[in-house]
Amino acid sequence: MSDFTSNFWSFYVAILTVVSIVACAVLLWAAGTTKVKPGQDNTTGHVWDGDLRELNNPLPRWWVWLFVITIVFSLAYGLLYPMYGRYAGLLGWTSTGQHTIEVQAHQEAIAPLYAQFRDQPPERLAGDAQAMAIGERLFMNQCAMCHGSDARGSKGFPNLTDGDWLHGGEPTVIEATITQGRHGVMPPLAAAVGSADDVRNVANYVLSLSNSPHDRVRASQGRIKFAVCSACHGMDGKGNTALGAPNLTDNVWLHGWGEEAIVRAVTNGIDNRMPAQNQLLNAEQIRVLTAYVWGLSNRPTQ
Repeated sequence: MSDFTSNFWSFYVAILTVVSIVACAVLLWAAGTTKVKPGQDNTTGHVWDGDLRELNNPLPRWWVWLFVITIVFSLAYGLLYPMYGRYAGLLGWTSTGQHTIEVQAHQEAIAPLYAQFRDQPPERLAGDAQAMAIGERLFMNQCAMCHGSDARGSKGFPNLTDGDWLHGGEPTVIEATITQGRHGVMPPLAAAVGSADDVRNVANYVLSLSNSPHDRVRASQGRIKFAVCSACHGMDGKGNTALGAPNLTDNVWLHGWGEEAIVRAVTNGIDNRMPAQNQLLNAEQIRVLTAYVWGLSNRPTQ
């Protein structure tokens, strides 16, 4: 991305800021030094709407001082903080540094709360009401936007309550998933499968694996071509948790059910990403969240 960015906008904003400050100072100076010969009635001769006349009165002193204070404050602020292009400011303040300080302060504040969960296994934490209340809030903040507030997911986002796990449902695997994220890729396989007809045959064979409605003739013809898919899903179609390849026999359809959905998947491939959470959550938070997610489809240890 660095190839597509420049310092133009920082300099643009800096120049615009300086011009605004100078313009304010010039306006203030002009208002205080410009002399207008008033008429006998102390007007400048400017008339609007026929009877609205401009009086030759100076700006109120308090108003003038507000302008002066504003100018001085802006110049001082620009010296202390990064306001002028790439100038870092005398205080060396950065938004990144401020964020780091605030995150550190937050982590120090919550450390005593999470310390009690540090050495407990997720299976036991899943039976702890306090831990699960915290886990639910973490889930709502970090996971619900994709998996839903009820954790049942949606098209392209796994249901976390049904016990169907792409990479395995053990607490250690869930913790690794939350910590490091996942990148699931199914490459486009239409060329490897054969013709468009062959792809449809394979789609019907895949439907037959879960006893879903399908064309039996096409399914029988697609069985041989399914060998292309078996490298990941296995000859029996039951998937491979080491690769994150779904079980095609359990009637759980992450990316849509039916012949057309399978044809699209085989033709176009699938690219799914779950972001890593280790930059947002500490190890104790991830442990509590792991216990909450594991407990959604398992009986917790009391």
